[in-house]
Amino acid sequence: LYMPSAPPMSPLTTSYFTCWAFFDAWAGAANETIGTTVLEFGAAFGIHPELLRLIGLMQDSRMGIYIHKGRKNNLAVLEDLFTGATCSAIVPSGYRGKEGELWYVRVLPPPIEGSAEHVVFTTPYILVEPGPRDWLAYFSRAFPQTARVDDYERHMKYGPTREYWNDFVFEAYVNHRTEAIYLAGLPDIPES
Repeated sequence: LYMPSAPPMSPLTTSYFTCWAFFDAWAGAANETIGTTVLEFGAAFGIHPELLRLIGLMQDSRMGIYIHKGRKNNLAVLEDLFTGATCSAIVPSGYRGKEGELWYVRVLPPPIEGSAEHVVFTTPYILVEPGPRDWLAYFSRAFPQTARVDDYERHMKYGPTREYWNDFVFEAYVNHRTEAIYLAGLPDIPES
């Protein structure tokens, strides 16, 4: 359906789609994924603990909306729009970004123990419009009763439906360059 690869074929990059397919595409009441299955069976069948730790980092990760806060040396400084958590991250795609941009990305915690650099694992999706205020209003509509960090993280990882975020990326695509993809609109307002 999505033909994941990268623009111009599809706005769903291989990095984005693979992470979704392995770590976010849930099944059953327990939200089981290929990642949770690999972790459970891998431990039982003797997969090296370091590999299981890295798979666990991937499984525990999620996409998020981040504000680009500038650069620190060769790293992008990103602040999670909802939680306010800030990190300095390597961006393997090479996209440097601009202060104030909104990014929809999967940021992994430092994969090497003892290091401080996070990793933007997916090609950055740059949210050209609307701005932070409209995204915060979207979150208020998405989970208005509680507005807890757990609700935000669950919403960003699983969405209200399994294909929710894939559909958003597919429908919000407006342009691209080699190292970034541009999106516009909000997931719950189709005409946006």
